[in-house]
Amino acid sequence: MGQQQSSPPRDWEREQENQRRRRQEEEEDARRKREEENARRKREEENARRKREEEEDARRKREEEAKRKREEEENARRKREEEEDARRKREEEAKRKREEEENARRKREEEEDARRKREEEDARRKKEEEDAKRKKEEEDAKKKKEEEDAKRKKEEEEAKRKKEEEDAKAKFESHKKMMEQLKGQPRLPKFAIPKRYDIWLKPNLSTCKFAGSVAIELNIMADTSFIVLNVAELSIDTASLSFTHHPATANSSNSNQVLKPLYVDVVEEDEILVLDFADTLPIGIGLLTIAFKGTLNDKMKGFYTSTYEHNGEKKNVAVTQFEPADARRCFPCWDEPACKAMFKITLDVPSQLVALSNMPIIEEKVDGDLKTVSYQESPIMSTYLVAIVVGLFDYVEHLTSDGIKVRVYCQVGKVNQGNFALDVAVRTLELYKEYFAVPYFLPKLDMVAIPDFDFGAMENYGLVTCCETNLIYDNQHSTVANKQRVVIAIAHELAHQWFGNLVTMEWWTHLWLNEGFATWVSYLAANHLFPEWGVWTQFLNDCTEGFRLDGLAESHPIEVEINHAREIDEIFFDTMSDKKGASVIQMLQSYLGAECFQRSLASYIKKFACSNAKTEDLWAALEEGSSEPVNQLMNSWTKQKGYPVVSVKVKDRKLVFEQSQFLASGSLGDGQWIVPITLCRGSYDVQKNFLLQTKSETLDMKELPSDGSKLASSWVKLNVNQTGFYRVKYDEDVAAKLRYAIENKYLSATDRFGILDDSYSLCMARQQPLNSLLTLMGAYSGELEYIVLSNLINISYKVERIAADANPDLLECVKQFFITLFLRSAMKLGWEPKKGESHLDAMSRGEVWTALAVFGYDLTLKEANRRFYAFLDDRNTPLLHPDIRKAAYVAVMRRASSSNRYGFESLLRVYRETDLNQEKTRILSSLTSSPDPNIILEALNFLLSSEVRTQDAVLGLAVSREGRETAWTWLKDNWEHISKTWGSRYLITRFVSAIVSPFASFEKASEIEEFFANRSESKIARTLKQSIEQVHINANWVQSVQNE
Repeated sequence: MGQQQSSPPRDWEREQENQRRRRQEEEEDARRKREEENARRKREEENARRKREEEEDARRKREEEAKRKREEEENARRKREEEEDARRKREEEAKRKREEEENARRKREEEEDARRKREEEDARRKKEEEDAKRKKEEEDAKKKKEEEDAKRKKEEEEAKRKKEEEDAKAKFESHKKMMEQLKGQPRLPKFAIPKRYDIWLKPNLSTCKFAGSVAIELNIMADTSFIVLNVAELSIDTASLSFTHHPATANSSNSNQVLKPLYVDVVEEDEILVLDFADTLPIGIGLLTIAFKGTLNDKMKGFYTSTYEHNGEKKNVAVTQFEPADARRCFPCWDEPACKAMFKITLDVPSQLVALSNMPIIEEKVDGDLKTVSYQESPIMSTYLVAIVVGLFDYVEHLTSDGIKVRVYCQVGKVNQGNFALDVAVRTLELYKEYFAVPYFLPKLDMVAIPDFDFGAMENYGLVTCCETNLIYDNQHSTVANKQRVVIAIAHELAHQWFGNLVTMEWWTHLWLNEGFATWVSYLAANHLFPEWGVWTQFLNDCTEGFRLDGLAESHPIEVEINHAREIDEIFFDTMSDKKGASVIQMLQSYLGAECFQRSLASYIKKFACSNAKTEDLWAALEEGSSEPVNQLMNSWTKQKGYPVVSVKVKDRKLVFEQSQFLASGSLGDGQWIVPITLCRGSYDVQKNFLLQTKSETLDMKELPSDGSKLASSWVKLNVNQTGFYRVKYDEDVAAKLRYAIENKYLSATDRFGILDDSYSLCMARQQPLNSLLTLMGAYSGELEYIVLSNLINISYKVERIAADANPDLLECVKQFFITLFLRSAMKLGWEPKKGESHLDAMSRGEVWTALAVFGYDLTLKEANRRFYAFLDDRNTPLLHPDIRKAAYVAVMRRASSSNRYGFESLLRVYRETDLNQEKTRILSSLTSSPDPNIILEALNFLLSSEVRTQDAVLGLAVSREGRETAWTWLKDNWEHISKTWGSRYLITRFVSAIVSPFASFEKASEIEEFFANRSESKIARTLKQSIEQVHINANWVQSVQNE
């Protein structure tokens, strides 16, 4: 593992200790060898001495034996001679003299022979002595040479060891220096660029572990001994690590050279794996191989498990969620959007399970209980788009007109609930092919409903994963809102197949464009597929959410410079990325014109297909296609936080416009924008458009002709149909005429929405009194347009809370005002669906009856409870249509208390009995509606139980006004568990914002700050600041209302 900066890595210390032990063992071996050599030489010398002594003894014995034999022979000869002499004396006395002479001659010859023999023996002995001396001299010389050779070898080995130590020390110092440089870097170094991944994975769904290996084809771009890539929460098999160079020429001297890293460091804080090789890596193509193991986690990121029940048995699904930067938790990789590569994936999985990836299956080999599934190699794409799903699924499928196979995978037994999503997906692919002027790039598209899923959906290339509520539609139990949600979600993720997958952001700084564009175009697609739904009016809900966050001092620009991957989560999933992003794209499209915008967009996608792009690249394409200063215009909206409020007043028959930064706190901001102003007067036929590029501007009303004497035609409306991302503040005279236009329905639904929303925000910012807002809201009595009525209801919830905090004695009056405001609309809509009614009327019905239940309208509570208990007896009763179930559930909980638990327990029973996730989420979002703190606490504790999926717990955090303190105490008491369970992902921010933001006192803000002072984590830091800021805003608003 990588070490802290203050000391060498632990691996290095262990390596140094191993090297020291090896040197001691080598020195000990050398000493033993010298001692054995000395002993061997001594033995050889002793053997040589003994051999010489034995040879000398043998020589003496031979000489003595020869002498003895000579003496015996001499004695025998003398005896024979004496006998012969006696015989001769007896026989030949006469010959004595001759024999004596002969004997004398023989004697002389014998003496000569003896002398010659002595000389020869002396010469032989002298030669042997000389040979022995020469042999000893040779042995001494050999021994001396061996000693000199051993000394020289020892000196060479010592020098070599010293040099190796010096080289190792220098290498380590170089490694340590580089490690310090690599730590905390925002991006991976560009030493090596991945070209292709060959990934093998074997998930074990029983043990929740997985094994894997990856072979990454790299292009070494610069002289380096380092390879740095991303790894997190994986156990790396260091023995498997190798880099094989594949030179361009086959006869290269280092052809297929296999290199092993000298140092292997994992820097957990930066989630990088650093491989340092002994020598500089060869420039060019090579193959990095790594084996690893990991855990299928329960955090809904990386490679994780999701669970569901089938026939009463718990089943696991292995699924991936890699965006923004969690592919590194599944396999080592260059986990950055710009590091695009091709992917070849192979899975070993249980043979009875479905195994899906981005590309079609090309081979499946079954071996008993396991099967090996190989997939076609993908086109070039980023790591965050790689996807794998392994589990038990059924599917429905259809083909597009150009043969793309589209499938929707659902849990076994729910496959028919995927038919609607399948139809939407096929039609959306056909639409986008025309709109982007580029066909879908892959041979298939799968969409899978995942039981446990952190986000609404994920646009993985060719394998879109969704939470069940965004893909499943049940004709009997789903609401029209559920149906619309499925359409928007699918259209959003399929837009990413072009805008995000085919053309990918260069870095996370440009994330807003990915998400903002997909959000905007999803409404375009939904409007094309279902024009009768009026979804463009509902796009204003996204604008409102963008307005809400961007009106805070703790906001941020939608284009945020990301300095490190660990910063991504902080801004990744707040609404600034997609809501405000989509809103400014809508404003730009409206300014440039739909045809020009589409044509330029198609050109942009063709130019950057299969590569990466920045925000400026899109602006350049739109600027080229429109000849408008797009870059200058949009920079003022993307690179600074906030948005303007444009004040308008009539002075001397002229309209005076003035822009300033809007802040919900009422403070003054210093931002300035290039604002596309649209306005109409008295009629939508009389319009004027211009760019407000300075702080103020005037417009002669003669340019907007109308019959000013008639109230019906004298009104002026800015930001026509709310296409601009700015608020408008009218002077009293202009505002009064607009109220008249609202009461008489002269304005479009979107403009009625905008006037109301701007007025509410200005009231919150204490720029107009609450009484003025309530007067305006009264003009909407009997409102039936869904988007207006929905916003009216949401505003009424917030105003009711502020009024209750400001003056509890007036709470009942405020409630009665809202009941009266909504009752006309509710009575017109009724409880039952009407034949041929619009999609929007069906959505309005549920929301207006829910509002009346929240405000405690007794007749609504009675009727809703009656219908609920009928539903409890018969789940197929027509008395409780899915569109009004939320209203009924809230009504049941408004009557639930510690002494009247039946309704609460009955709702829990429905929750436990249904297998439709949409029904479960409806119930969860209703459980905390009770006014009884004890019931609230029980409901909150239920959210933390194993009966509620992790991602669904946040749905029950919108507690009733009466339960705020209970929820805050519960959050404090359970924070350690909440932080541990949800802290690794963005969902933890929902706990903070939902429970903290509703408070409205400075004392509570201080208490919250004190609690989180030493508990704040990076993922909640921004949300916590924003939530505390909202508490201050609420507290100031309460004081303002008290002073009215």
